[in-house]
Amino acid sequence: MTSETSKCDMSVDIAGVKLANPLMPASGTCGYGDEYADFLDIRRFGAFVTKSITPLPRQGNDYPRVVETRAGMMNAIGLANVGLDEFIRAKVPTLRNLGLPVFVNVAGVTVDDYLTVARALESVDVVRGVELNISCPNVKEGGIQFGVDPAQVYKVVSAVRGVCRKNVLIVKLSPNVTDITATAAAAVDGGAQALSMINTFTAMAVDVERRRPVLANVTGGLSGPAIRPIAVNMVHRVYTKVAKAAGVPIIGMGGIQHANDALEFLIAGASALAVGTALFVNPSCVVDIADGIQRYLVRHGYKSVSELVGSLQVDK
Repeated sequence: MTSETSKCDMSVDIAGVKLANPLMPASGTCGYGDEYADFLDIRRFGAFVTKSITPLPRQGNDYPRVVETRAGMMNAIGLANVGLDEFIRAKVPTLRNLGLPVFVNVAGVTVDDYLTVARALESVDVVRGVELNISCPNVKEGGIQFGVDPAQVYKVVSAVRGVCRKNVLIVKLSPNVTDITATAAAAVDGGAQALSMINTFTAMAVDVERRRPVLANVTGGLSGPAIRPIAVNMVHRVYTKVAKAAGVPIIGMGGIQHANDALEFLIAGASALAVGTALFVNPSCVVDIADGIQRYLVRHGYKSVSELVGSLQVDK
């Protein structure tokens, strides 16, 4: 990184949590913080997002549960995780060593599941926020059933907001809805302090020789470059119709692979960015993305990345 680009302020603020730069891993792509230690300096992120945590351990779905597509991948992991107690005992010490704000993705089958985990995380010092996963498309219960109905979104978000005192409440929105601005508004009305969007699209791959689904779960969540234009559009719609007026920052995600991809989200209205599928292809892409954003800011005369947020010019 040149001395010229280092003059630009890359820091962002997510509901009071200061990040050195707007980049973070999407939930589930970097595990609990040590899985990518041999491939990437995690400290190049501005924050770290864990994979989903539920009250009890989950084995997840049967195999196969990941399949590559032409422009991304589908997964049906099924929220496999070590469970709340083991997370606090064995994983939190690793997260403390990262030196980054930590957002924990929280999942469940019932509202009480979300409350149990969110309440426990209030006493974990390194955790600065919870990302409420109400939009997972590859579990049989819970998951997406909360995220597609505005009334259910409001119910679970308002309940969890009641136990979040220290931690910022981030709500991860599902794209598998007719109007994402309706669920975004319900989340904000329920007390969301930031929005994370978008989660994966429900999708299917077929083994034509066997005439059977490729994934054991039949369907999975589609991610990667194929969904980026849709994600950018959804971020812009939520920013202009809900988030901007409410002062709620958006963490944009969906197919970010290069600096220009990240810039699209920022210009459309995202304040921060999550990289997911690209990390499986090139773990060091986060360095290239950050440097590319810096160069863009210098080239266009911006002093900080926050000046770029929501700067899209649309002819009326």
